[in-house]
Amino acid sequence: MPLYLLSVCYPADAQQPEPERLQRIMADVGAWRDAVVARGSWVFGGGLHDPSTATTVLDRDGEVLLTDGPFIEAKEQIGGITVIEAADLDEAIEMASAQSRATTTPIEVRPFMHGGTG
Repeated sequence: MPLYLLSVCYPADAQQPEPERLQRIMADVGAWRDAVVARGSWVFGGGLHDPSTATTVLDRDGEVLLTDGPFIEAKEQIGGITVIEAADLDEAIEMASAQSRATTTPIEVRPFMHGGTG
């Protein structure tokens, strides 16, 4: 079955919601995850630390160059990722729509090349 990457997108300057709202969002995200697991589509997922914690690695002819921070400076950032199995793009979009409702953020859907795990 094809694999899809669902990326949780946030504005780069986004602030964490107030505790009560964050608790509600996290409960909704947990319910969404449980539903994806129950339908047998869950492969992997997790939240990411702030982009400022990133290290960019580039190998130039055997010399490893390290840069603190993200590779791409952007107005948006990835806050978390989920890898799912779905029959097709329509099914992946259906799951992403429910994830967007839960997270209250946009979700980018991208298919993996070759559509499988091996």
